[in-house]
Amino acid sequence: MTSLVDDLAGRLVVSCQAYPGEPMRDPRTMSQMAQACVTGGAAAIRVQGLEDIRATAAAIDVPVIGLVKEGEQGVYITPTLELAIACANAGARIVAIDGTSRPRPDGLTFAEVVTGLKDKHPDVLVMADCGSVQDCVRSEADGADIIGTTLGGYTGDRVKTVGPDFDFAEQAIKACSKPVVVEGRVHTLEHAAAVMRLGAHAVCVGTAITHPSTITGWFAAAVKGA
Repeated sequence: MTSLVDDLAGRLVVSCQAYPGEPMRDPRTMSQMAQACVTGGAAAIRVQGLEDIRATAAAIDVPVIGLVKEGEQGVYITPTLELAIACANAGARIVAIDGTSRPRPDGLTFAEVVTGLKDKHPDVLVMADCGSVQDCVRSEADGADIIGTTLGGYTGDRVKTVGPDFDFAEQAIKACSKPVVVEGRVHTLEHAAAVMRLGAHAVCVGTAITHPSTITGWFAAAVKGA
């Protein structure tokens, strides 16, 4: 497990996700996107959905960070122990789980989900997706192997920033002894370099690399505005 975490040190993680109803919402498409990102230097790929995890794990030779999203409110990132185990069964070597203290659909705590997952899959790591420094510290104490700033600005604990929440990232890095992966609105090369200079273990970029609808919208707005 240590070597897996060490392999991510100072590296880029890429999130390959498409939303329901979008043209690219297809496991094969996401696995192809993942392959392209690995060719470009991604050290791990984060994907959503069991079929996407299976397809991507079969197509690439770097770790898959797997999750399942259910709903849009409350705990929706791998919200139950059953789904966490399913992610690992599908081939995720790291399972991303909501790391907040909000109530979960199955009534379990984050610590209980971590324990239950590791009982079934001792070699699988847990990435806690957090929305506050308190979440980060609690998740670390409750068994998370990797801390993510994924939910900063989305849980009501912090104001949603334009671009990365650098203050959140810096505070999380200082507060945690486990590696912190900075994720969330990292939209430029400068953003990525800046969070690494803060001491992040790795940085995860999604939209700016793998969501062409949004990227096209940025350019279209710039052209129209000119």
